[in-house]
Amino acid sequence: MDDIFLPSGRLSPDVLDETATRVLREALAHTRATNWDSVRTPHLFMGLLAAPDAGVFKWAGRLEADLPALLDQFRDLFHQGNADPVPPLLLNREFLSDNVIRLLRDAHGRAAGYGRTAITPMDLLITLFTTPNSIVAECFERIGVTAAKLTELAVMAERDVPA
Repeated sequence: MDDIFLPSGRLSPDVLDETATRVLREALAHTRATNWDSVRTPHLFMGLLAAPDAGVFKWAGRLEADLPALLDQFRDLFHQGNADPVPPLLLNREFLSDNVIRLLRDAHGRAAGYGRTAITPMDLLITLFTTPNSIVAECFERIGVTAAKLTELAVMAERDVPA
C-alpha cells in the first residue's frame, strides 16, 4: 500500500487492527469533548487510555499509572472551554493534524517492520513517545518521566503481551 489513506481521504480500514480502530474512534470522541476541530496527538493518547488493550494496561501498570485518572488529567489539560461547538469529525485526513498523520504513517511503518499489516495500539503508543517534540511526552517530562522511560516501559509491556 502506498499510503494509509484512501483516495477519498478516509483512513484505509485495513491499516488498523480492531483495537486500534477503537482507539481512533475514542480519539475522535475526545477531540469533540475537548472542543478541538481536528484530532491532535493528545487526543490519540486519550483514545489509547479510553480503549486500552492488554499492552496499554501493562504499560500503565509498569508506570504505576491509573488509566481513568490519567485520561481525566489529559482531557482537562487539553479542554478548550471557550471554543465554538465542534462539527462532526471523521477518520479522514482533513480532520487529523499533520503530527497525527505523521504518527499514523510512522506507526504503520513500525507495524510493517514487525511483519504486521495492521497498526496495533502499542504501535501507536510507542510511536507517540518516540516522535520528536511529542507534546504527550513533554507532559510526562514535566513531572520527571522521560520519553525514553515511557518508550522503554511500553516496549517491555508489548513484549509481555502474547501476540
